[in-house]
Amino acid sequence: MNPIEQLRSLKTLTYREIRRFFRIWQQALIPSVITTMLYFVIFGSFIGSRIGLMGGFEYMQFMAPGLIMLAVITNSYSNVVSSFYGNKFSRSLEELLVSPMPTYLILIGFVAGGVARGIIVGILVLITSLFFTEIVVQNILLTLLVIILTAILFSLGGLLNAIFADSFDDINIVPTFILTPLIYLGGVFYSITLLSETWQLISQLNPVLYMVNAFRYGMLGVSDVNVTFPLAMISFFIIVFYTISLYILKKGIGIRE
Repeated sequence: MNPIEQLRSLKTLTYREIRRFFRIWQQALIPSVITTMLYFVIFGSFIGSRIGLMGGFEYMQFMAPGLIMLAVITNSYSNVVSSFYGNKFSRSLEELLVSPMPTYLILIGFVAGGVARGIIVGILVLITSLFFTEIVVQNILLTLLVIILTAILFSLGGLLNAIFADSFDDINIVPTFILTPLIYLGGVFYSITLLSETWQLISQLNPVLYMVNAFRYGMLGVSDVNVTFPLAMISFFIIVFYTISLYILKKGIGIRE
């Protein structure tokens, strides 16, 4: 395939992935908005008034970046894991892999769909947050960089999960037992400075903590960690996940049986 044909193929696959979740927008986009509203009403209005300031901000302001990152992570991950496994289950993925389309473009196409859904839902959650609190973005470039890199990383993670999944039940194991605990223990709702030294050390082993804090620094200008490390860490894992995913797809591991 020449470069123009490759670009056309990538555009077609990406468009198909985006159109897929827009067809079920009630299930793909709205739940995160409703969940965000509930978080603000319950944690922000009822509990936040008793907590007071956190990190120098009202609790709802402090919580907003975490909720946006929560939506981006879960949606980018779930979009790719469900779409990729659906294609694998229906055997249409095998047809893609034997087509003239390069393997790396197939990988990028699925990831692009996950990134698109993650960012769109993130924007919707941001708009929802503005109805409850005032947010002034301090560093828009850092904010965009963190959210895009995080969406790419978890899209790749969802793809790896789908590759090794043997049933639709298997694609829910990682989100339920690994991803959800990491997110809720990743500083979405609190600053780790409130924790004891022991729990602070344990929390620092959680990679999601660094992503949430880097994003919060971009939006509010406050962070519990040095923001340089999260960017390097996310970039490193993207390279690792991409390399592993590309190798597995080329070899057909977990796909061609």
